[in-house]
Amino acid sequence: MAAFNIAKFLTPPMPNVAAEYDGLEFKWKFLTFRPAYFKNEVYFLAAALLYVAFYFYGKKANERTARKWFEAHRPLYESQFSKPNHTEGLSQDGNSDFFVFSTGRRALTSLHTTFTLRPRHDLFQYLFQLARSLVELDYNVYDEVELEFTFREPVGKEGAVPECVWAVVAKDELKKIRKDRWDVTFTKTTDSTALPSSLAVMSEFADVTTNLLKPYGTFSLPAVLSSPAVQPYFRSLSLTDQPRTRPERPLSPSERTKRLILTLALPPASDAAATVPLVAAAFQLVDVVAGEGRLPGARGGLSAALRPETRTKLRKTREEVERALREDAVREKREEAEEQKAAARKRAQEERLSKLSAAEQKKALEREKKRALRKTQGKVKMR
Repeated sequence: MAAFNIAKFLTPPMPNVAAEYDGLEFKWKFLTFRPAYFKNEVYFLAAALLYVAFYFYGKKANERTARKWFEAHRPLYESQFSKPNHTEGLSQDGNSDFFVFSTGRRALTSLHTTFTLRPRHDLFQYLFQLARSLVELDYNVYDEVELEFTFREPVGKEGAVPECVWAVVAKDELKKIRKDRWDVTFTKTTDSTALPSSLAVMSEFADVTTNLLKPYGTFSLPAVLSSPAVQPYFRSLSLTDQPRTRPERPLSPSERTKRLILTLALPPASDAAATVPLVAAAFQLVDVVAGEGRLPGARGGLSAALRPETRTKLRKTREEVERALREDAVREKREEAEEQKAAARKRAQEERLSKLSAAEQKKALEREKKRALRKTQGKVKMR
């Protein structure tokens, strides 16, 4: 009987279907559909259809934007690599991340091209980004493509590619790159008369900047970056031998790589070829740094062009950073060991107290409080 009463409360009430209904009605066998009874459901259905339509439109828009950019740059990739793409088309992870992996070029082991597009397929996330950009004035969200060139020359070898950190960055990108990348903490930020006022240089030493911004035959990096056609899409160009995030311990040379990283804002699909000059300049800069190709003045690479004292300072900086990382790692291990010992002592004390009677436990806790109080008083007197 009780179960019957519970079931009665759980059973939804029957709909009030009046016999004198004179509105639009659809009938099929024993089923009857009267649209006038479904008022709120119409809005729910419209919202669901809008979300689905937005999803498919955003998904196709992202695919089209990434594909158009790569198709516009494919001839340049094919002229530079024996294997410009290891798969047919773009590799995809979700609906806003696309990848291209290229190999087979002098001075390089690989080029990773990574597209990070806005979540056009996700209406709520897209609206959140839009609202955040209206509230936070320094929040700049855009479609991004990053080209990460990995040099063949290993870290730890005295060769053509020096172990240094250097970058040219759009000034409205400085806050973001300082937040996202630990390696740029090696540098100091300055302006350069050779570059537009909208760009800043992040360099460990001026000698590195001088040699990277000077002309090499017909190639001039400042001339490319000063072009009004490419400035809206340029975000940063960096040369680095350090990881993006701070390591917990010193990394061995085999765990680090020398890289040139070009970050661009994606142009619209209708003007996808606008960034071809920037990507072509990045390939030429690779040859300048690695001492490859036929550019005059690039023989021996960037390392040969640096002054001996600059190379010595670069090496000392890395030795100091490795020493600091090693000390931090030792201190963290020591603190972790002390925490484990303290936890073990606490567990042993709790086990000992659990075997005592209530009165003995009370006495033991009072003794522990007095002991802690004496230690605290002793510390105060020493101060």
